[in-house]
Amino acid sequence: MSNLKLDKTEIKVHCEDGAIDTGLRKFSGIVGDYAEVGCNSVVNPGTIIGRHSMIYPLSNVRGTVNEKSVYKNNDNIIRREDL
Repeated sequence: MSNLKLDKTEIKVHCEDGAIDTGLRKFSGIVGDYAEVGCNSVVNPGTIIGRHSMIYPLSNVRGTVNEKSVYKNNDNIIRREDL
């Protein structure tokens, strides 16, 4: 997980209601309960991964991944049906 943007500006968390200013230059992300992140994945600063979600290996995750999702890439996110 990355905790600092290259341009060293303030990190914002993006959610349904819009962007939330954290007031921080260093803030990694939030990983929900029972979420799984595959090997060599990149979780960018300010990312939120919902509970029971799965992140495929080698993924580059930015923004919000809803709970009970399977994230393969930004264009390929599906709902988990096994829960």
